[in-house]
Amino acid sequence: MQKILKVFIFIIILSSIPAPKVRAEEVLTWKDCIRQALKNHPDLISAQEEINQSVASKEITKSSLLPQVSVSAGVSTEKSSTQSSSTKSYDYGASASQLIFDGFKTTDQIQAASESIKATREAYRFTSSEIRLRLRTAFINLLRAQQMLKVAEDILKIRRNNLILISLRYESGLEHKGALLTAEANVAQAKLEIDKAKRNLEVSQVQLAKEMGLATFEPFSVEGNFVVKREEKPDFGLIAKNSSSVKQLIFQKNAARYGIKSAYAEFFPQISGQFGTSRTDEHFPPSISRWDAGLSLSWPIFEGGLKTAQVKQAESLFRQFQAIERSTKDSVVLNLEDTWAALEDSVETADVQKKFLDAAEERSKISEAQYSLGLIQFDNWTIIEDDLVRNKKSLLDAEANVLLAEANWIQAKGATLEYVE
Repeated sequence: MQKILKVFIFIIILSSIPAPKVRAEEVLTWKDCIRQALKNHPDLISAQEEINQSVASKEITKSSLLPQVSVSAGVSTEKSSTQSSSTKSYDYGASASQLIFDGFKTTDQIQAASESIKATREAYRFTSSEIRLRLRTAFINLLRAQQMLKVAEDILKIRRNNLILISLRYESGLEHKGALLTAEANVAQAKLEIDKAKRNLEVSQVQLAKEMGLATFEPFSVEGNFVVKREEKPDFGLIAKNSSSVKQLIFQKNAARYGIKSAYAEFFPQISGQFGTSRTDEHFPPSISRWDAGLSLSWPIFEGGLKTAQVKQAESLFRQFQAIERSTKDSVVLNLEDTWAALEDSVETADVQKKFLDAAEERSKISEAQYSLGLIQFDNWTIIEDDLVRNKKSLLDAEANVLLAEANWIQAKGATLEYVE
């Protein structure tokens, strides 16, 4: 009786230990995470600055088509060895020049700059798409970590209940000591799994905070589910044609085409017009006025094959972008096929895993009753209990993998951070 009393005291103490819980100061939804990333992510800010630089580059190129006006003013003192006193002179003036013709070189450069702006905007979309995938992956990992902590707590309850039952049978002489030690080890393992789940939860929080672009953060949790929307198999070729990686190369190729035209324009003369006016005198304000106007023509005749080499270089760059565009489009189509298949596989795997868990839970209920009545041996019962624990974890992993596969599929389609589904 004394041994049985000790067992009951041990069971009561063991059962009264509270399971660890997630203490979250803030609960974030997926939309909350997107808003933070859109505002704070450094990679997105960097991509936006590249667009700004491209726009400024176009304005710089465009400025050469407009009149170039400058003003000047000065005062000077002059004295020679034959003069007893120095003389001063004052002057001020303005000059202007205007490009009249350069073989349409500048116009082509402006068109190339416009295509480069489009390319950087597609690069921004591509960056946003990659950030979305990383953000979504971090969100799913934290969601799984939170759920894994709950699963670990459920497993600890199962292991404790098993220990209670085995302890009673052991003290009654109906079970051997090996079964009791195994049950105690299972409880210790379950506690270890909770500690690991807590540490993984903290790592997942840091990962998500990083992908949201937060410099500092307080512990938080996320809110979501493991449900995905099924859709019909789409047209991969059409998606690939409109993907940001392909469109970026199309615009770069277009810019290279204008680069060829700009290189050919070097063979034409450059004509500019100039006008200037000034006033000069020994007294201030100066009263002697002057003006000049004229045209200038510049036409290099021979530069050692420089222009020909520049044309060949531009044409080679254009052909390179053509080849890269075709290769990239083929890769995008293949990636779409692969991620779509992975998504379908993961959904079906999760469905099957759910059936396994339902079966394991039913078997566990039956086997627990059988074991308590002595109808099955410990070795058979523990196999069924271990199978239940394994299937609980496997279902969670399978459901998380569905979300990860969906995130990869959405990224393959080119969806950006603005896509909140």
